[in-house]
Amino acid sequence: QQAGHPANGDFNGATQAGVGPSHVTQRKGSRCSTAVGFLHPVRHRSNLTTWRHALVHKVNFDGTRGRGVSGQRDGVPFDVSAGRVLLCGGAINSPQLLMLSGVGPADHLRKHGIDVVVDQPEVGQNLQDHLDICSMYSSQTKDTYDFNPLEELAAGIRYLVTSDGPGSSNAAEAGGFLTSRLYEDGRPDIQLHFLPAQLEDHGRRHVPGHGMTLHACVLRPKSRGTLTLKSADPKAHPALRPNYLSHPDDLALMVESLKLSREIFEQPAFTGWADGSVYAETLSDDDDTLADFIRRRSESIYHPVGTCRMGADAGAVVSPTLNVNGVDDLTVADASIMPRLVSGNTNAPTIMIAERAADILTA
Repeated sequence: QQAGHPANGDFNGATQAGVGPSHVTQRKGSRCSTAVGFLHPVRHRSNLTTWRHALVHKVNFDGTRGRGVSGQRDGVPFDVSAGRVLLCGGAINSPQLLMLSGVGPADHLRKHGIDVVVDQPEVGQNLQDHLDICSMYSSQTKDTYDFNPLEELAAGIRYLVTSDGPGSSNAAEAGGFLTSRLYEDGRPDIQLHFLPAQLEDHGRRHVPGHGMTLHACVLRPKSRGTLTLKSADPKAHPALRPNYLSHPDDLALMVESLKLSREIFEQPAFTGWADGSVYAETLSDDDDTLADFIRRRSESIYHPVGTCRMGADAGAVVSPTLNVNGVDDLTVADASIMPRLVSGNTNAPTIMIAERAADILTA
């Protein structure tokens, strides 16, 4: 607030703009995933079967009608028949599986020896993601998470006994949505995630000692990437070319987000808490230095969307009812169908897509 941003107790409320504590999808101190919230309560139903360690290789078609899937489970081949096939593999696996099944850019499929069912040039195109850049400050206080073995052990024991404390933290305990001083259209275009810990590579690398990290990302990037097959082998990862920062406006906004992050840490409220930046480059007033830091240190925040774009036009991969255009009885219901990246996290919007798909299929 001292940096000029309004307080906001609910980013999903009347307005998105402002800073405040994060709301979380938790139950009794644990993450309430879609499996916990939707699947586990109905596991007993006789019309539901779930498999682990199974990899779908392709959708099987009767002409142009989806009639089941083939794959392997624990190394054993399987074929499952169905009146309708529903893909929920996300923005990476759904387009990959469509292409493996013969739905995608015809020339690309033929290159890998895949028989073409429907020529769909946009499958795997329109890839969008939130790119993230961190400002990290050390602290001499002991009020942040250090993640040393003793603290982790104590947090684990407390969580097992009381289901609260550091073990129940979502790490990104506060955040914000800011309107930049560039390209303003009245809506927030930068999102912040504040963590009371020093973490790099999304927690895969712990920075020793106490401190804090402020993540910032551009909400509506203009850069677009692609996803293509490396081979016809279902076990081979697809080729991802996100083309981050290929549009100059995205880089300019990322530079702006670093400056706004620094302004927040420079406020009196952080006196005695934020001792100094771990990354000296983020203190620079030179845009080229900040841009170079962004190119070297930015990370995906794991919000890929768009590779099976929904639309009413002829080029769209799926229709507004989520059926794959050009075939029948094949639906995609995941973040891949988003035409454009949402201005925030993708978890809740993807759940909404799934609930809408359920309404459509049971109508």
